Amino acid sequence: MQPFMDKDFMLNTDTAKQLYHDFAEDMPIVDYHCHINPQEIYEDRKFDNITQVWLGGDHYKWRQIRSNGVDEKYITGNDSTDREKFQAWAETMPKLIGNPLYHWSHLELRKYFGFQGHLNGDTAEEVWNLCNAKLQEDGMSVRNLIRQSNVRVICTTDDPVDSLEWHEKIAADETFEVQVLPAWRPDKAMNVEKPTYADYIATLSKVSGISVTDFASLKEALKNRMDYFAKHGCCVSDHALEYVMYVPADEDELNAVLAKSLHHGAVTKEEELKFKTAFMLFVAKEYHRMGWAMQLHYGCKRDNNAYMFEKMGADTGFDCINNYAPSAQMADFLNALSATNEIPKTIIYSLNPNDDASIGTILGCFQSPETAGKLQQGSAWWFNDHFKGMTDQMTSLANLGCFGNFIGMLTDSRSFLSYTRHDYFRRILCRLIGGWVEEGMYPNDQKALESIIKDICFNNAVNYFGFKQ
Repeated sequence: MQPFMDKDFMLNTDTAKQLYHDFAEDMPIVDYHCHINPQEIYEDRKFDNITQVWLGGDHYKWRQIRSNGVDEKYITGNDSTDREKFQAWAETMPKLIGNPLYHWSHLELRKYFGFQGHLNGDTAEEVWNLCNAKLQEDGMSVRNLIRQSNVRVICTTDDPVDSLEWHEKIAADETFEVQVLPAWRPDKAMNVEKPTYADYIATLSKVSGISVTDFASLKEALKNRMDYFAKHGCCVSDHALEYVMYVPADEDELNAVLAKSLHHGAVTKEEELKFKTAFMLFVAKEYHRMGWAMQLHYGCKRDNNAYMFEKMGADTGFDCINNYAPSAQMADFLNALSATNEIPKTIIYSLNPNDDASIGTILGCFQSPETAGKLQQGSAWWFNDHFKGMTDQMTSLANLGCFGNFIGMLTDSRSFLSYTRHDYFRRILCRLIGGWVEEGMYPNDQKALESIIKDICFNNAVNYFGFKQ
């Protein structure tokens, strides 16, 4: 029996162990998509207790505590203490057998706090005291957590109207060596169907200095903000889409849809899809011009529990996989960009694992020589970043494409302790490739294997995005 989560955790062959310990374990981290707060990085925040750093904003954990029958009071409520919230999580933990949160949580406790045991209701007090004492040390401030995680680059998630003041301050601070760059997330500028759209466009008009009255002026306002983001080091965008749609329309139709929304009229589904198609074609061409990478995240049905959404808002743990994603429209969207040679570097993520094969085959239709792996399938995302999900995504990518060019893992997290997800990914990567070597499906060519492992862990992402080393 292999010990619980020892140094060879998940490494089931001699080759897997060797690949991980020799090549993967000590590679730096590029976190090219996350949701951490740049203000907390600049201010070098220290947390008062483990609940603040571990449970605050973590809807992954909130979902599981709810699944354990715990009252919302002890999850997100204001009428309970941080200690009570931590207890609720500790008592949930033993029941999460097979869930990646069980592994991630223990990896974090071991790496950052030196706790080698098992978190449960009985050990909660011990872990609470250990972690809180540790968090008072200078080495546990936000910047030092990033440093001890061996992170080189962080890309946050930022709206076009954001001032980026915290990125400016971090960049000017010579005492912090990690690159913290903004990432362009223009969902609010695209979501013409939302009742808040007119108010958002008013803000965009003010910030850009361009009065948005039609689709042409919207594009000018967005180009103004893209230039502003580029001056702050931005080189990557991110989009949350229902699916990658392609419903073309002419300029008059787009202006009519925009005018309707700006006057608080109801936009039909067809009008929404036409507007979003044109929006995405425009920004994609701008990304190509500027050398930015475009990330497309789709396949999520959000805010399913209307009652809880009214109480708590978005990103609180009430989302699910959406299984509607017409691959033909994704191919048509990319084809429309290809017709003018304006496909940017593109990373495609679906929340539905059944889309892996269709994504893998679409990628191969639009690759081009200026960038190896110009079109990428993104790593297993959200509900899929577990052992089977990561294994299946990488296997599918390897089966259908050029796996050696894969840009690897990202945290997609709001927590400064989540960098152990990269360790989790690397163990699964080495297990997968090690198995192929052990089974005689790939030679035990150490030079080639070292290159593949180190590239997927770090080098490919650095080269793909053009980050400074």
